[in-house]
Amino acid sequence: MADLIPADVRRRLKGLRLVTRRAVGQHGIGLHQSHSRGAGLEFAQYRAYEPGDELRQIDWKLYARSDKFFVREAERESPVAVWIVIDASASMGQADAGRPDYSRFDAAKAMAASIGELAMQQGDRFGLMALGDKGLTLLPPATGLRQRDRLLLDLLALRTATGFPPDEQLAPVWERIGAHDLVILLSDCFDEGAVALVEKLAAAGRETLVVEMLTLAERDFPFNGGYRFRDPETGEELLADGVALRAEFLARFGEARAALHARLDAAGVVHVAHMLDEPVDLPLRRLFAAV
Repeated sequence: MADLIPADVRRRLKGLRLVTRRAVGQHGIGLHQSHSRGAGLEFAQYRAYEPGDELRQIDWKLYARSDKFFVREAERESPVAVWIVIDASASMGQADAGRPDYSRFDAAKAMAASIGELAMQQGDRFGLMALGDKGLTLLPPATGLRQRDRLLLDLLALRTATGFPPDEQLAPVWERIGAHDLVILLSDCFDEGAVALVEKLAAAGRETLVVEMLTLAERDFPFNGGYRFRDPETGEELLADGVALRAEFLARFGEARAALHARLDAAGVVHVAHMLDEPVDLPLRRLFAAV
């Protein structure tokens, strides 16, 4: 199976924990032991039988081979689930000319895999939602190695759609995300529906974080000469000279981002930006290192 997490990022993840502001001082995500054993669903390990253990926990097949009693332990489910929500609209497929094979959607997949790895390491449940107007990809929350592998398989299979789903297709979001769950949206935030979704989640009391995925072209607008600029979702095109358009674009894009950040701040949604030339663990460190 392909590894979506670069080796250097994987090494750095070992020093990071998903600790939310709501959970500080409570029993919640990132605050329980990494491998909490008990009567859960994911197998964790064997241990020797002790008086008081339930007979149903004994592995009788192993007893037949070893003539000794061993108890199967499983990981207890965390009271909190981490929901990784990926914007799968067409604009997320945009890449930079200098690296055309690496889009913001690719970066979002690597970031989602990293979040899943962190959640698995500390014993938290994690699930995935990919939101596009061609359908919803849903992986219900669970923990353990099997869940990590399911997440990777789903991420590898993900493709961008055309637009962001309309409100009537977002019912599973409200049905699945619990009152104490953590939601992390990976999106360029170009669609009004994506911004409205996180505002509604925050208003409903869900702790919601946003990673704003940006290309280098949006930061630098490095276009010289005549270009045909095309909106990947609407198909609208603009013929313009890059140099003549640069100052206006950067000013208007900056204003749009400032308005977005004001909306997120007003809703109590913590947000960070990610540029495609940055390591995918950097926004996670910005979100969680200071908690």
